Amino acid sequence: MEQPQKKLYITTAIPYVNGAPHIGHAIDYMLADIWTRYQRQNGHEVRFQVGTDEHGNKISAKAAEEGLDPKAYTDKMYLNFENFIKKVGAQYTDFIRTTDEHHVQSVQYIWEQLKPYIYKGAYSGWYCMGHEAFFTNNEVQALAGICPDHQTPFEQVSEENYFFKTSAFTDQIKEAINNGTMQIVPEFRQNEFLELIKDGTPDVSISRPKKNLTWGIPVPGDPEQIMYVWLDALANYITVLGYPDRPEEYKSFWPADVQVIGKDILRFHAGIWPAMLLGLGLELPKKLLAHGFVNIGGSKISKSVGNVIDPNEIIDQYGLDAFRYFFSRHIPTQDDGDFTWEKFETAYNGELGNDLGNLIQRVASMILRYQAGVIGDSQQTEHDMTNYHRAMEALEFNKAIDEVWNKIRSLNQYIDNVKPWIVAKGIGTDPEAEPHLAEILAHCAGALVQIGDLLLPFMPGTAAYIHETFETGVVKQSEGVLFPKRYIHTADPHAAKQ
Repeated sequence: MEQPQKKLYITTAIPYVNGAPHIGHAIDYMLADIWTRYQRQNGHEVRFQVGTDEHGNKISAKAAEEGLDPKAYTDKMYLNFENFIKKVGAQYTDFIRTTDEHHVQSVQYIWEQLKPYIYKGAYSGWYCMGHEAFFTNNEVQALAGICPDHQTPFEQVSEENYFFKTSAFTDQIKEAINNGTMQIVPEFRQNEFLELIKDGTPDVSISRPKKNLTWGIPVPGDPEQIMYVWLDALANYITVLGYPDRPEEYKSFWPADVQVIGKDILRFHAGIWPAMLLGLGLELPKKLLAHGFVNIGGSKISKSVGNVIDPNEIIDQYGLDAFRYFFSRHIPTQDDGDFTWEKFETAYNGELGNDLGNLIQRVASMILRYQAGVIGDSQQTEHDMTNYHRAMEALEFNKAIDEVWNKIRSLNQYIDNVKPWIVAKGIGTDPEAEPHLAEILAHCAGALVQIGDLLLPFMPGTAAYIHETFETGVVKQSEGVLFPKRYIHTADPHAAKQ
C-alpha cells in the first residue's frame, strides 16, 4: 500500500508576550510565510505554527506593574502578536499560547517521559532575567558583567534545581547533524554549533524554586519547583500538533520540515530541543533555518541608541508588499543584513516603482490602446527557472527573488529593443504589423503572468494584481498606480530646488 504523502510543517520561535513585536519577529513570520506559500503553490498541505511564550519572571513582573494577575495580563498582550502576524501577511494555521490548558498538561506529560534523564542538583551561575537564561563565567567575563542586549548586570544565583541530562545525547545530536538528518542552515552556523559542542553539551537547569520563579508550569510531583522556560517553550512545536494525545495528527506533520529561528537562539534549538526529542523517542526536525539580524546603517539595533525600526511604520507608509520585498530581497535570508531609509526608498521607487510598476502599466496600456484590451494568443516561451526553484529549496529566498528581478529587467529590455509603439505605426500600411504587434504584446502579458506566479510567495498582493490584470485574456483598466512614488525619508529628485 502506498504511504500517504507526509504533510509539511514549518514553525517560528515563540516570543515573550510582554515585549512589542519587532523587526526580528517580522523576519521569522515572513520567511516562514514565503516557504508556506511556495509549498502550497506546489500542491502541498502545510501546517504553519506561530505563538507566544507566556511564562516566566519577566511576565509576572510586567503584570504586577499593571496591577494584573499574570494570566489576565497575557490574555491582553498576546493579541499584539496575533494582530502583528496578520499584518505581515503570514498565513499561519496554528497559534499556540504556552498558557493553553492542553500545552500545560502536555508539558507535564513530557517531563514525566524525560524523568530517566532528569536529576536534582545545586546550581550556581550568572543569570540574566531579560534572557531568562544562565551564562557561564567565561561569557560573563567577556561581556564585562553586563548583558549587551539588556544593558543590565548579570546576577549571581545559587539554588537547587532539576537538571536535564542533555550530555547523554551529545553524540546522537552530532551524528544527526553530520549525516544530514538534522541540517542547520546556513552551513557556517552549523559549523559554529558543532564547534560549540565539540566537548559535549552541558546538562541544563530545567526548573527553579517557586520562591524564585512564581509564574510557570509546576513540576509534576514537586510543586515547590516550577519548570524553567526552555523546556516549556520548546515543547510548543509538538504540543500544538496534538502531542501526546492526538497521535494520528502529530505523526502526520512531525518531524518539522523547517524551524525558523533567529541566530541568537540556535544553541537552544540545536542542543536542548533535539535532546528532548531524542529522550521522547521522536524524530528530529529536518532543518533549522537560523536567520541573521537586521542592522541599521551598519549598527546593531538597540533601544538605548534609539535606532529601532518599526515594521508597522514601513507597512503603513509603503504597503505590505513593499515591506516584504525589501526584507526578503535586500536582507540575506541566511545572514545579517542592513536597513536604512535611503536604501529602502531607493529600492521602493527604483525597483518596485520603475522596474516592476512601470512594466505592468506599460504592457497593460499598450494592449488597451492598440488592441482594445484583448490579449492575443502567443507561443509562450517558458523561461528556465531552475535557479529560482533551487534557491527556494535551499532556503535562500533573496537569491530566488533576484532571479525574478532578472526576468523583470530582461522583459523591460525586450520592450525597449522591439519597440512595439514603432511596430504599431505600421498598422494599416504593413500587413505584418498587426499580427507582429499582437505577438509581442501577448508575449509580454504571458511573461508577466509567469512573473506573478514567481512573486506569489513574496508579494501576494502584487501577484494577485498581475493575475487580475492579464490572466483572463482581457486587460482590466486598473485604478491608481501600483507603487506610487514616495519620498518620505529621502529628497524627491523632481521637487523644485529651494
